[in-house]
Amino acid sequence: MTPITAAARLSIAPMMDWTDRHCRYFHRQMSEHVLLYTEMVTAPAVIHGDRDRLLGFDDAEHPVAVQLGGSDPDQLAHAARIVADYGYDEINLNVGCPSDRVQSGCFGAILMERPQLVADCVAAMIAASPVEVTVKCRIGVDDQVPDEVLPLFLETVAAAGVTRFTIHARKAWLQGLSPKENRDIPPLEYGLVHAMTREFPHLHLSINGGITSLVQAQTHLDAGMDGVMIGRAAYHNPADILLGADQAVFGARTPIKSRDDVVADMLPYIAAHLAAGGRLHQVTRHMLGLFAGQPGARGWRRLLSEEAHRAGAGTDTVTRALAAVRAQAA
Repeated sequence: MTPITAAARLSIAPMMDWTDRHCRYFHRQMSEHVLLYTEMVTAPAVIHGDRDRLLGFDDAEHPVAVQLGGSDPDQLAHAARIVADYGYDEINLNVGCPSDRVQSGCFGAILMERPQLVADCVAAMIAASPVEVTVKCRIGVDDQVPDEVLPLFLETVAAAGVTRFTIHARKAWLQGLSPKENRDIPPLEYGLVHAMTREFPHLHLSINGGITSLVQAQTHLDAGMDGVMIGRAAYHNPADILLGADQAVFGARTPIKSRDDVVADMLPYIAAHLAAGGRLHQVTRHMLGLFAGQPGARGWRRLLSEEAHRAGAGTDTVTRALAAVRAQAA
């Protein structure tokens, strides 16, 4: 088992507008082992856009994967070469996003209808890059029958060389539901995804969708899943998911950090970001949920939300917010 495959035992989902480099660095302070993903970036953007802005990351983020969107094999191969040069540990192809913008570009979940095209895309990416190529998909779209569609999709794409998939255990309804509704309304079919581990024992399969705790994650692992991917819960309540994940999921013997430790670990990073011309809120917006469920959480969120946007806001804003939490908890 490779280090990146071992890390995929627990991963944090790619989430647009959320899992940027500052979010990933913050999450890494809570877990040494979980696999982190970038936001989805399209292949044309990688080829023609500001690569350092789109792909730049801190070495501390490893293990870290980039998620690409696209449906043109040549473009994806070109983008994969670029991503590999940046030093990412994995390149993931998005076959799950249901947004209108993604559909109009013929990538994301709509590709569940075209498994051979997905196979052509990943084959080109694998040929172009030494970095492992993986796929994140749904169980089907619209009127497709998941029990029929998902096995055929996995078989077709695996034949092109992919050995690791993350499966969101819901259909995507491309007509009639918004992207937000697609995250909640289609029913979860965990049993089908579990069945795929038995049908394809040679593949590494992770499950995604509706998982909100480490206890739930462990239930899926105990049921035979190779990995679990957690999304929004890890963003809104990161400490409950990530503090203790190394010990519970990966068997680490290191001490579990406190939330105060995480704040202290973030201060040098924040100072460096500010010194480079960044703004405080670009980092702290990802830290608002750190004390979720704890005494003083509301004050922490309020102070950072109100003051981090102000010109000249610095690390003292964060330390004052932490002091307010501690005063409330006393």
